[in-house]
Amino acid sequence: MTRIEAEWLAAPANRAVMAALGDAWYVGGCVRNALMGLSPGDIDLATPLRPEETTRRLQQAGLKVVPTGIDHGTVTAVCEGQGFEVTTFRADLETDGRHAVVRFSTEMAEDAARRDFTINALYADGAGAVCDPLGGLPDLATRRVRFIGDAERRIAEDYLRILRFFRFYAWYGEGAIDPAGLAACTAMVDGLTRLARERVGVEIRKLLSAPDPGPSIAAMADSGVLAAALPGADTVRLTGYLAAEYAAGTDPDWIGRLAAMRPKAAGDALRLSRLDHRALDTLLALGAMDAPVEEAAYHHGLRIARAHALTQGPHAEWDEVALRIERAAAARLPLTARDLSSAGIEPGPEMGAALGRAEEAWIASGFSLDKAALLQKAKRKGHIH
Repeated sequence: MTRIEAEWLAAPANRAVMAALGDAWYVGGCVRNALMGLSPGDIDLATPLRPEETTRRLQQAGLKVVPTGIDHGTVTAVCEGQGFEVTTFRADLETDGRHAVVRFSTEMAEDAARRDFTINALYADGAGAVCDPLGGLPDLATRRVRFIGDAERRIAEDYLRILRFFRFYAWYGEGAIDPAGLAACTAMVDGLTRLARERVGVEIRKLLSAPDPGPSIAAMADSGVLAAALPGADTVRLTGYLAAEYAAGTDPDWIGRLAAMRPKAAGDALRLSRLDHRALDTLLALGAMDAPVEEAAYHHGLRIARAHALTQGPHAEWDEVALRIERAAAARLPLTARDLSSAGIEPGPEMGAALGRAEEAWIASGFSLDKAALLQKAKRKGHIH
């Protein structure tokens, strides 16, 4: 029998929740990741107990219970500050591509059959013994991301599964992408228009955060999914960015990868947060003007400057580039409005222009000019050369 060996199995909070329920299984990502030697992420549980019985047993054990998705059989057990989603075994009655009407079940096989991929339909008891009702273990061994049952039917239940297919392939797949899954995603790509943009944005962010999203993005482009989710995205530019990342040995940065592809109106298409939207727009603007990396670092900080530098292609001396970026990001102009006022420059547009001239000269000098030299630059009208 296959078993998972993971420290979290013995964690007091986990054991307390499992003991309180008496009849429950770890399910999905935490089991999959344990078998792959990865951190568990969220720890979810499935049970044949109905929600009211789940709630009763948890409260009887003195645990807090939050009815986070009670209509779909989900409650959250809180133990030692950690939340555990506990969901009753379910089977789908109706789906519309976004939401499902379910009935509760006592059969694990029915619960497994409504999940998306075989590698996500793995269960483990409190001791770590794995139950595999649908053949997920062989797929996991070969790193094959495969839909459960008929791929088009699984997608029709929730069109977000198109993007999840490519995201899971980026994170967990190896070798050729599953042809049946790819064909189904290609055939049903129009269903992406039915999804909330926030949901699409979350999936794209997770996909681009994978160690190497290149093969998955290429498959998305071939299938038409990339054009539907990210109109205008350039996979050739992404390939260059990933090569530069690899050569530099930098950690993955999804926003830099997104900007490298220069998609059209991605901030709105993915409903990015205000902060992410601003970072994307900044990177696109810097790329369009081919701004020096020092200027990017001085005005926008380390993260933006590093991503901007990587869009320029692999650097033979990345360590030297990184040092320039760090120095520029930490630099502070040694000239103030008070200095200019003391030199007789009036507050207002004239002073703003003078500060701009000084700053432009300071950046061009590699942040080496002192206050006296900068003051002279500030007094000169016209552009600094």
